[in-house]
Amino acid sequence: MAMVRLLFILFSCLSISTEVVARTGNTITNKTNVPARPRVVRVGVLFTLNSYIGRSVKPAIFAALDDVNNDTTILTGIKMEVILVDTNCSGFIGTLEALQFMENEVVAAIGPQSSRIAHVISHVVNELHVPLLSFGATDPTLSSLQYTYFVRTTHSDYFMMNAVADVIDYFGWKEVIAIYVDDDNGRGGITALGDALTKKRTKISYKAAFVVGASTSDITILLNSINLMESRVYVLHVNPDTGLSIFSLAKKLGMVGNGYVWIATDWLSSVLDAIEPTDPDTMNLLQGVIALRRHTPDTDLKKRFISRLKNSKNKETTGINSFALYAYDSIWLAARALDAFLSEGGNISFGSDPKLNNTNGSSLHFTSLRSFESGPQFLEKVLSMNFTGLTGQIQFDEGKNLIRPAYDILNIEGGTSRRIGYWTNYSGLSIVAPEILYIKPPNISSSNHLSSVIWPGETTTIPRGWVFPNNGKPLRIAVPNGVSYLDVVSKSNNPPGVKGYCIDIFEAAINLLPYPVPRQYILYGDGHTNPSYDEITNEVAHGNFDAFVGDVTIVTNRTRVVDFTQPYTESGLVVVVPVKEVKSSPWSFLKPFTTQMWCVTGAFFLSVGAVIWILEHRLNHEFRGENTVSTLGRMVLLIWLFVVLIINSSYTASLTSILTVQQLTSQIEGIDSLISSNQPIGVQNGSFVADYLTSELNIAKSRIVDLKSEQDFINALDRGPQGGGVAAIVEELPYMEILMSKTNCKFRTVGQEYTKSGWGFAFQRDSPLAVDLSTAILQLSENGDLQRIHDKWFKTLSCSAQANDFDSNQLSLSSFWGLFLICGIACFLALVTFFVRVFLQYKKYIPDSEEGEEDGVRVMTPVSARRTFRSTASFKDLIGFVDRKESEIKEILRDKRKKRQRSRSLDRHFNYSNS
Repeated sequence: MAMVRLLFILFSCLSISTEVVARTGNTITNKTNVPARPRVVRVGVLFTLNSYIGRSVKPAIFAALDDVNNDTTILTGIKMEVILVDTNCSGFIGTLEALQFMENEVVAAIGPQSSRIAHVISHVVNELHVPLLSFGATDPTLSSLQYTYFVRTTHSDYFMMNAVADVIDYFGWKEVIAIYVDDDNGRGGITALGDALTKKRTKISYKAAFVVGASTSDITILLNSINLMESRVYVLHVNPDTGLSIFSLAKKLGMVGNGYVWIATDWLSSVLDAIEPTDPDTMNLLQGVIALRRHTPDTDLKKRFISRLKNSKNKETTGINSFALYAYDSIWLAARALDAFLSEGGNISFGSDPKLNNTNGSSLHFTSLRSFESGPQFLEKVLSMNFTGLTGQIQFDEGKNLIRPAYDILNIEGGTSRRIGYWTNYSGLSIVAPEILYIKPPNISSSNHLSSVIWPGETTTIPRGWVFPNNGKPLRIAVPNGVSYLDVVSKSNNPPGVKGYCIDIFEAAINLLPYPVPRQYILYGDGHTNPSYDEITNEVAHGNFDAFVGDVTIVTNRTRVVDFTQPYTESGLVVVVPVKEVKSSPWSFLKPFTTQMWCVTGAFFLSVGAVIWILEHRLNHEFRGENTVSTLGRMVLLIWLFVVLIINSSYTASLTSILTVQQLTSQIEGIDSLISSNQPIGVQNGSFVADYLTSELNIAKSRIVDLKSEQDFINALDRGPQGGGVAAIVEELPYMEILMSKTNCKFRTVGQEYTKSGWGFAFQRDSPLAVDLSTAILQLSENGDLQRIHDKWFKTLSCSAQANDFDSNQLSLSSFWGLFLICGIACFLALVTFFVRVFLQYKKYIPDSEEGEEDGVRVMTPVSARRTFRSTASFKDLIGFVDRKESEIKEILRDKRKKRQRSRSLDRHFNYSNS
């Protein structure tokens, strides 16, 4: 109330005439006794007449007034009149004008276009219970619950700034500079933009504010200052009447050319729509700018209205912008709400406000301001309206915001503005009209795209959005100044003051960027101990450094505060233990096979030899083992040679491994055995490994031993736990590869590598350099430069033998029993085949009867004598038969067959003679 009373004092000192305008042009006088169904209702309208918005809004207001009064279905028997006041672009005068027309017992106020005036008037209408329908006050803070009677009949800048944030995120920019007027509307809008960008992991790097009515020189100084900064993405949120002058100054300063991005809020589209056709010089000034415009559907109703105003003889503007359309709908909103209010028995009456009457003897006439007694009921009707206007569906949500906020995304190019897409809070960015999207399920991920854009400088290449600032400040890069593994990164007496593997990679990546990067390396640490890498990372996060270049491991807690590039080398924790060489002995050749394997191999050599002899001795006249003749012998020999080949190859490989193997000097075989033991563990001083072992693996801090230099690592492992050293070292693989190569594999890793990660370069959050350098690192990997730099600094020597003792290299029977089984089966089958054949031959060899021949005469013997002959056959005869040559056996069998034939011939002759 203190603010309101101060305004009343000023009002009593000023006499400002109020223009009361009705359809007939008559002046309206105050009436204290208003009937329940009045003949006239008054609505106050205030805005700046001589402005881009005012010149477009004024004809729309009067067109709406005519349409309401000519419509017999609305406010039947009642004439609506407006009281129009000009705020003259002044918050002070506008506020006083608003207070004065409140004396005329208006049931609603339309306007203002200024959020600054709306903030003050909202307190007044709250006291007088008069709804304030604003088509132009877009400050998001006006949606607060304290402004009960403030009803925004357009969309809040909250939604527009979310649309701007989506556009910025769509093109991948991470930092922007906001240029705005330092008033309620400007501050509220930019605050909303900052909140929306934060959700996209983007930020406003600098807020360039200027006061209302700032001079050309002040704005020039402001533009010069931001031109020296890093970001080249500018969001311009100003008043329509001053915006073009900023572009004119930026043009003179060379800030609208190639590489720059300008995003104008809806003020620019309001100007361009209000001055159609636009001046070619103006459009040339705006070449490549992206602008937003409140979306209104292209309905026949809207087209007829715009055509009607353009053909009007009394028109004051050549174009109609969105503010005019929302002002037209605001008049209709008030008329429809009044009609519903009166139709339900509402009474328009005004009474004295007790708070204003209690003036404590003041001579000021506060009683001239009267309160709308049915204001709460009328406000309820306003908020419950639901109809279709020029701007689309007029309906409010629970937060008193118009539903379905939508914006056109425009690109100024070729002397005109081209729509490249839409934005809605329903589906985000899209090239599909909101009216179509609303009938489909929301799907922001699939519709998030825009048409091509022509940028400043008439290029279609998306600007990078930033450059290195021209204020003489190079990139401040922190480099660890430690004492261990100096080949990785260390101090140098030559420019640029640092050297090492990491520095070479960083410099190679920087040289691949399409722009220069001024940089300054700053050593961090005293050079006597290794600095804490977490501390350096936090220094970057707090803005004390721009980047951290070195052997920085990408771990979770660091990624929360900084951005990392693509890893330039792989890394992971490994366990390293000492090993010793095993001296060879005169009997080393026996070690590849176990005793069982030697016995079985020897037995098979003898067995296969015996089988070959058995199969060959009857056929091979000169058999000495050099050549085989029989088919069965060849089959057995072929399988045995295959077995011997496999055994020989395995023996050679195992013997080679045994002669070169190293043996562990501790019982640590990996991380699990290390955890279960109680022996000391060495870690590099200043690294994250100590915290990882204690916090993640629950290893006691008393077991952790900090080691500073490479020599400390070597000494600690050589001494071992008994000599005051360590049993093993847990450290990142790249360090350990360097250590093992320098000590000729005196130490080696055991177990598997775990906690896979990598080394990268750290930058402040959302730094565009992190993205560009990641691309450059990938290029280095593809063209082989990463490997060449690695080979330049580090000697490649593999120390990855994993055998823990000789037993793992010895070959047992379990590895070859299949081969021996095959060979044994082949020998068995060959012998069975051989003896079956011999048995059949032997049966033919034994005489069927006891008979003989003397001088060619057949001698017959009795049966008893024949049995005696068979019983005399002995095992010795069988062995003798087997021992005979195959050719000899065949000859004997052939002779026997001939003798039997002669014997049968003699028998037939003898029987014939006796007969």
